[in-house]
Amino acid sequence: MAKRVLVVEDNELNLKLFCDLLRAHQFATEPVRDGREALERARAFAPDLIVMDIQLPHVSGLELIEQIKRDPTLRATPIMAVTAYAGREDEERIRAAGADAYVSKPISVVRFVDEVTGLLAHDER
Repeated sequence: MAKRVLVVEDNELNLKLFCDLLRAHQFATEPVRDGREALERARAFAPDLIVMDIQLPHVSGLELIEQIKRDPTLRATPIMAVTAYAGREDEERIRAAGADAYVSKPISVVRFVDEVTGLLAHDER
């Protein structure tokens, strides 16, 4: 059975890129364009991994990560943050919120896929 990845990204091109990459590697994807829908969609989809943009309109990815990590049904789900924020303090802040991995934009396709497979392999142990 394919691993399930929820992708929260407001930029249409990035959302398509991430979902296409994941599908090409045999993952089932659920795209979410509006962060305000992320928690509800995550609960319904029951993802094995969440890919989370940090810069979202209406609600920040950091807030969503914190909410997910407080949710009893989702807290164990690994989260990979994807963001244009590339400073060391940005990564520390994102990881402190609960992200398990961090990939900066523009993404390296190889690094993106490596992080996804690494998080999902780690999740199986």
